[in-house]
Amino acid sequence: MPQSFAGLAASPAVGVSVWVLAALVLAAFVAGWVDSVVGGGGLIQLPALVLGLPADASTPEILGTNKLSSVAGTLVASLTYLRRIRVPIGMVLPLVVAAFAGSTAGSSVARFIPRDLLTPVVLVAVIVVGAYTWFRPTMGRTHENRYTGWARIWRSALIGLLIGFYDGVLGPGTGSFFVIAIVAFLGFGFLQGTVAAKLANLTTNIASILVFGIHGEVLWLIGGCMAVANLTGGFIGARMAMRHGNEFIRVVFLVVIGILAVKLAWDTVAQWT
Repeated sequence: MPQSFAGLAASPAVGVSVWVLAALVLAAFVAGWVDSVVGGGGLIQLPALVLGLPADASTPEILGTNKLSSVAGTLVASLTYLRRIRVPIGMVLPLVVAAFAGSTAGSSVARFIPRDLLTPVVLVAVIVVGAYTWFRPTMGRTHENRYTGWARIWRSALIGLLIGFYDGVLGPGTGSFFVIAIVAFLGFGFLQGTVAAKLANLTTNIASILVFGIHGEVLWLIGGCMAVANLTGGFIGARMAMRHGNEFIRVVFLVVIGILAVKLAWDTVAQWT
């Protein structure tokens, strides 16, 4: 049964075995590492939850539990990055405010949108993003901070709103989409873009948790165990990304985008056959 905010302290454990919980915790650790470097940890963690949670777990419960786990790793990765890397507040503020609004709206309508229609659209977007990054090998290797003033504000807000809405509705690949949008459209380097993307993704996760939590659609005990593992992976991944820089992040980005494209293509074929 869904667990509400009020029932957090006294809620009984949900019905999964120790081995399933261990597998979910391992998936959360790997997802935290991937997500902290370049985003896209949801393509590991979300399928693991779909397979591991009881058959009667609803889609909002799966999404809400995924967000609870993800927010811990995103938070520690954001704090780790911000100790070393600075991003302009004039870009981050409109990005995160719009991302919160977009994610809130997306999470609110998530149960009403047929996901079968979204998968092919996201697949096309992933292929385009991957091809764009592959054929522009110098993109993101240097930090240009291309826009200032209102030009940067409205572009940042638009990125936050659109990708935030997607994260609320579906989610996998959100961090990667944030990174590539910030790098391609605002001129940031991959490292600086990843920092800004972490802050935006943290905001979208919080918005989704609020929406799903209010409706009692978060499995708090499972999500809490996964959150600890996700946090650990996020800390390790963020330190590795800062140590190895833009080229390392670009390579990981392309690998994650490739895996995400294969996963979405498989889902698209499966739903048409």
